[in-house]
Amino acid sequence: MGFFDKLRGEFIDIIEWTDDSRDTMVYRFERHDNEIKMGAKLIVRESQVAVFINKGKIADVFEPGDYALETDNLPILSTLQGWKYGFHSPFKAEVYFINTRRFVDLKWGTKNPITLRDPEFGPIRIRAFGTYAIRISQAPTFIKEIAGTDGHFTTDEITDQLRNLIVSRFADILGEAKMPVLDMAANYDELGEFISGKIHEDFLAYGIDITKMLVENISLPPAVEEVLDKRTSMGIIGNLNQYTQYQAATAMEKAAENDGMAGGGMGMGMGFAMANQMGQTTSQSNDAAARSAPPPLPQAKQYYVAVNGQSQGPMPISQLKQLIENGSVNKQSLVWTEGMSDWLAAESVEAINTLFNKMPPPLPPQ
Repeated sequence: MGFFDKLRGEFIDIIEWTDDSRDTMVYRFERHDNEIKMGAKLIVRESQVAVFINKGKIADVFEPGDYALETDNLPILSTLQGWKYGFHSPFKAEVYFINTRRFVDLKWGTKNPITLRDPEFGPIRIRAFGTYAIRISQAPTFIKEIAGTDGHFTTDEITDQLRNLIVSRFADILGEAKMPVLDMAANYDELGEFISGKIHEDFLAYGIDITKMLVENISLPPAVEEVLDKRTSMGIIGNLNQYTQYQAATAMEKAAENDGMAGGGMGMGMGFAMANQMGQTTSQSNDAAARSAPPPLPQAKQYYVAVNGQSQGPMPISQLKQLIENGSVNKQSLVWTEGMSDWLAAESVEAINTLFNKMPPPLPPQ
């Protein structure tokens, strides 16, 4: 078999790769003893690059096209082999086809929660996941750094390393941004673009270009999400008393729809219970409103005064002041107000006596 394989290799003069798998990144063209016939036809299709390797070193690289392998289009290999012009003998070389199309829908995500200091919730743990897309942009670098001599290199062999790079940069970016967790959902696109820019150089060192980075979800621990849901529910409910009354009315309506004595009795019982609850709620609301209202303004004292043997009043102190000013009441005039046991002279009541002190003295005689 070895002899016939060798013979077939010398006569088969087409080198191409037509594999349609969606995850193959590098494919080595298999040829017995790596012998290639001089003048063989090389077909490199779109989204492919062919790399010739001689004695472990990268030689010539071919972009998409149709080539006849001669010394003039194998300059590096010709130099390495020391071929003379017009050389026609078979030669040995490894041919690797590099798939340069875009590999999409690759997954990334945090294996363990990332601990952050949130401005609103304090220390908190989050998880995140998403997808990304890559393309091999530098075939020689990718072979040197990643694929090596692997004859069938797939995306599964590198995605773990790429995911670790993404998660590491993602945690670093969130820590520096100090973005509140509740604001992250509105910035998924910005985070994806920022992460893509941060890891571009890391990927390029492998000969890979990251073409798309998507953040699909950032989640909190289940216990924190449960508390947050309760908080959200309270915000939606708003006025708790009105919500309680609404629930009570709805329950009474459903109970009234039940048929039969048992259903009717149960509905009446529930109705009375709900009514009682509504009454208590309303009473509590009224009591709270009463407690929050300010006390009534104090009432001004009302006075009675004896003028010409007749009792006048009750009157406020302002009206009494007018009687003093027009001379109808003097310091000896008798006055009485609630709380006094008997009539007293006006000058004996402090609140009234001060009114006399504010009176101007009599005018001097002309």
